[in-house]
Amino acid sequence: MAINLQKGQRENIDAPKFTIGLGWDTNSSSTGSAFDLDASLFLLGDSKKIVSDDHFIFYNNLVSPDGAVEHTGDNLTGDGAGDDEQVKIDLSKIDAKVQEICVVVTIHEAESRRQNFGQVRNSFIRIFDSASNQEILKYELEEDFSIETAVEFGRIYKREGKWKFEAVGVGMKGGLQDYLNKYQ
Repeated sequence: MAINLQKGQRENIDAPKFTIGLGWDTNSSSTGSAFDLDASLFLLGDSKKIVSDDHFIFYNNLVSPDGAVEHTGDNLTGDGAGDDEQVKIDLSKIDAKVQEICVVVTIHEAESRRQNFGQVRNSFIRIFDSASNQEILKYELEEDFSIETAVEFGRIYKREGKWKFEAVGVGMKGGLQDYLNKYQ
């Protein structure tokens, strides 16, 4: 049975290999333009900074140098039920310098398309066992992000040798470059 988290809640991740599923629905009729939401992961060291440029995982860099984090690819439409984008994680292979993985979703060209997360609904992040497909935990974002164009859905972090997940749900008015500036 999966654990449903609320914003700010934390839970242990007891599986070394799992998949992060991210999902959302958009209201493209409100802007006339199709939405393109993008999942990105920032693999951070002790200093809360990206370990290296190659530890920024997104649609143009799908796999971390150690092979522990693999983005399965960009979904340009978000159409359909279930996960819109997925990331496979193998914590047994992760670089020892990585202490945290921040999972962020941004709206591609949000400013020019006049789009924001207020037009996105049913957003979630879930973690499931890759082998059994059994859901371990899920966080459904229920906040109203009326001006935000980027949202940190959650983070996976290491404390006292154990990996944990925190349901973050914090938005930012800005884009991918703003998160890069934050973590570089």
